[in-house]
Amino acid sequence: MQVPTKKRRIKQSIVGPAENWPKAEKILKQFGFFVQKKDTISWRDAFKEFEGNEAGASLSGARHKEGLTQMQVSEKTGIPQRHISEMERGKRPIGKKNAWLFAKALNIDYRVFL
Repeated sequence: MQVPTKKRRIKQSIVGPAENWPKAEKILKQFGFFVQKKDTISWRDAFKEFEGNEAGASLSGARHKEGLTQMQVSEKTGIPQRHISEMERGKRPIGKKNAWLFAKALNIDYRVFL
C-alpha cells in the first residue's frame, strides 16, 4: 500500500468583512491553520483596465520588454502588423498557433497568450 510522503496542503483565500478578521484568525489558528496576511494585491486587481484583455496586455508587455516594434514582431512571426495591433487591443483573438509564434519571437512561454 502506498502512503503519501508529504502532508497535503491546501491554499485557500477567505473573503469577508474586515472587522470580523481578528475573530476568524483566532478560530483558524485553534484548528492548526497558518494565517498569512498579505499587504499586496494581484495585478488583475491593480490594473482593472486590462480586464478581459490579459493576453493582449501580455503580448504588448513582452514586445516592449524585448524592445521590439509591432513591425519587427511582424517580420519575425509572419503575422501582419495590423493583426498584432488588433490582438494587443483585444479586437482579435491570439490563438494557439500565433501564441507559439509570439513565444518563439519574444522568448516567453506561449501559455501567457492563451
